[in-house]
Amino acid sequence: MSGILYLVATPIGNLEDMTFRAVRILQEADEIAAEDTRNSRKLLTHFDIHTPMTSYHEFNKYDKAQVLVGHLLEGKNIALITDAGTPGISDPGEVLVQKCYEAGISVVPVPGACAAVNALVASGQLTGRFAFEAFLPSDRKERRNRLEELAEERRTIVLYEAPHRLVKTLEELAEALGDRPLTVCKELTKKHEAFRRTTIHQAIGLYREEEPRGEYVLVIAGRPRAEIEAERTAQFEGLSVLEHLKQYTDRGVPEKEAMKAVAAERGISKREVYQAKIQAKD
Repeated sequence: MSGILYLVATPIGNLEDMTFRAVRILQEADEIAAEDTRNSRKLLTHFDIHTPMTSYHEFNKYDKAQVLVGHLLEGKNIALITDAGTPGISDPGEVLVQKCYEAGISVVPVPGACAAVNALVASGQLTGRFAFEAFLPSDRKERRNRLEELAEERRTIVLYEAPHRLVKTLEELAEALGDRPLTVCKELTKKHEAFRRTTIHQAIGLYREEEPRGEYVLVIAGRPRAEIEAERTAQFEGLSVLEHLKQYTDRGVPEKEAMKAVAAERGISKREVYQAKIQAKD
């Protein structure tokens, strides 16, 4: 029988967040695949874990995944850990997980700390629906496209950012999203952990004066429904119901669908749209 891939969450700062189960799995596994073996060695030493360790990171994630899958098919159990937090979240773990499913290998999560979730629940922003974006792309075109998408996002947005890029990212967010409620979460679970509930514009001014230090999670309010509805209303303001309907039918939208869309946008019934159409014919 093949072995099991365990996705073991490790502390994102405070070592007391390590779970009993995580320690046991790391002790019992045949091999630990770590994003940075030098960094993980400190953690394993602290918890008296002596399991053999191998590197699995962004630059070997495809070739090494095949090697690890081979070990799993031989019956070995492997524990995957990242530098901090839950493997598979904004790290190469997702590739190994996909390869395991392709090979019919069981994947078992061992839950624990996750910076995105911790920041979200302590942010004071809406938590019912959220979009996790990790780090914005470094490529200029991809970054611009992602920001344009986020400008329309109604769910709470969670982003990661490094200190030296924080101000620039906030400025780009302000340009793309406008001013939004924002919680800046710094150094989660560590000694200098801090949460600042502010706005994008206020945060820009703050961090232009105060040098950012540590790792940041930005939790940003989604686009308000009222703003979206006001924008839609402005598109047909001054148009009659019939003119509004014609905008759709001129684009080839079937009449029934066009009437439904017009009714929804104007906040009226489809019957009222139909009556306006009949009256125009009379």
